[in-house]
Amino acid sequence: MSLVIVGDTLLDRDVEGSVRRVAPDAPAPVLDEEHVSERPGGAGLAALLAAQSGEDVALVTALADDAGGARLSELLTEAGVQVYALPLPGATPEKVRMRADGHVLLRLDRGGEPQAPGPAPEAVLELLRDAKAILVSDYGRGVARHAEVRRALGETKAPIVWDPHPNGPQPVPNARLVTPNLSEVRKLSGDAGGGSTLAAAQRGGQALRQHWRAGAVVVTCGGDGAVLCHSGSTPLVVPAPTVADGDTCGAGDRFAATAALALASGALVSEAVQQAVEAASAYVAGGGVTAALAPRPEVEEQPAPERIGAEQAGRLAAEIRSRGGTVVATGGCFDLLHVGHLATLRAARKLGDCLIVCLNSDDSVRGLKGPDRPLNPQNDRARLLAALDCVDAVVVFEESTPEAVLSWLRPDVWVKGGDYDSVPEAELVKRWGGQTVFVPYLDGRSTTSTIAAAQAASTRR
Repeated sequence: MSLVIVGDTLLDRDVEGSVRRVAPDAPAPVLDEEHVSERPGGAGLAALLAAQSGEDVALVTALADDAGGARLSELLTEAGVQVYALPLPGATPEKVRMRADGHVLLRLDRGGEPQAPGPAPEAVLELLRDAKAILVSDYGRGVARHAEVRRALGETKAPIVWDPHPNGPQPVPNARLVTPNLSEVRKLSGDAGGGSTLAAAQRGGQALRQHWRAGAVVVTCGGDGAVLCHSGSTPLVVPAPTVADGDTCGAGDRFAATAALALASGALVSEAVQQAVEAASAYVAGGGVTAALAPRPEVEEQPAPERIGAEQAGRLAAEIRSRGGTVVATGGCFDLLHVGHLATLRAARKLGDCLIVCLNSDDSVRGLKGPDRPLNPQNDRARLLAALDCVDAVVVFEESTPEAVLSWLRPDVWVKGGDYDSVPEAELVKRWGGQTVFVPYLDGRSTTSTIAAAQAASTRR
């Protein structure tokens, strides 16, 4: 598993609406509900953001046996997160935000006081032992305090990133990186000293690193970037590449998840922090959690432009000529498309403004190559050619030579690969002032030799 996230998950619900009046029975705005959205919060949000990277992500959390817990499982699973749930007594914690014009008017918390999760299944402990990297996203409700989970975290060989909470336990010793924000550092370290942001971050970060016996502590400072406190006496200051006003909800989760994924891929702590600062800055600048988790608009797949057929080839040739361009054509069976074909086609396309391939039909190939050919039917061969970026149109001809199609297509340049000594169509092309040329051919690449090699290999078996 690329990344295992451990922590408390909440159900976040945003109620969006408009305020046009004040309640008659109290001096309070009336929110006319227009839209309700739900998403995992806490460690669940960190898991969703990490899963957007395309990596395998698992979440160890506590879920109650209620509608909220079921909804969280559904949302996480739909996002590709593998959920490993500890039993949670009581109700699923929820945060309901009443919002209007992008502002939170009121937040309603549900679920009551935190309750200790039940026993950890063996599958959870195995997951932690075998993880590639672990992010502990603590929201102070008990998962990070779970005795069995902490024991497994202490025994794992995986790098651990710990995102602490003032109401949670301290990180397990030897965590690779702990990621408090400046406010949390002041509260956790008891540092009420003055000075600049840098001074406060360095002072508090170093104190906490020694107290927690952590490899490093990075203090996130919002628009001021981050300060990495490590074993050396001089901190690493990573400024934010962009400073944007916006919804910062989830920015810490984006930061911690990015750092953990970087460590999972073998990055140094300093490199992980730099990547995390860039990711969190872009997250806020891009619109925060609403934009990050918004459903991607479904892009209706557009059919590829039809490039197969005499009508299409003729229309293309006329259009190119009307612009004063050069029409290039080449021909062949193209039974097994190989790198030699590709070299010829790319070279031909560079000679003008479009390339039209004249393709032998199945009957035409049989007449030239024998009853066992072609291996691929003409429709398949035409579609493969039309899919190449160097081919603009394909026209299939039934005759043994392309002379008939050349007579009406009338290309300005007729191209053959350099393995030919002469081209029978050259005299025909001259009639309309066209030119016949050879282009370099990759020696040793041919459909016949490919088939022979495959047959020889089959015989040896």
